[in-house]
Amino acid sequence: MPIINITNAQNNLFKLVEAVIASGEPLFITGESGNVVVIPEKDYRAIEETLHLAAIPGMGKKIVEGINTPLDEYVSDENLPRISTDG
Repeated sequence: MPIINITNAQNNLFKLVEAVIASGEPLFITGESGNVVVIPEKDYRAIEETLHLAAIPGMGKKIVEGINTPLDEYVSDENLPRISTDG
């Protein structure tokens, strides 16, 4: 993860943001009162979704069960009920 101080980040913000978006690699910015990490929006949204799912009681167990379920145990498309789109 590249590390840059806040002054250099200010002077090169556009270029740095474009580099983070293009590479997907986080950027660590140091400042006098603390530090920040810049990541692409898609990564932030993925983290948000993961935290949301992790907060649902039992969800982790269900995800692991789903991962460990053989594909032949899933319902095939032809066995799903059809939803009518007629008014």
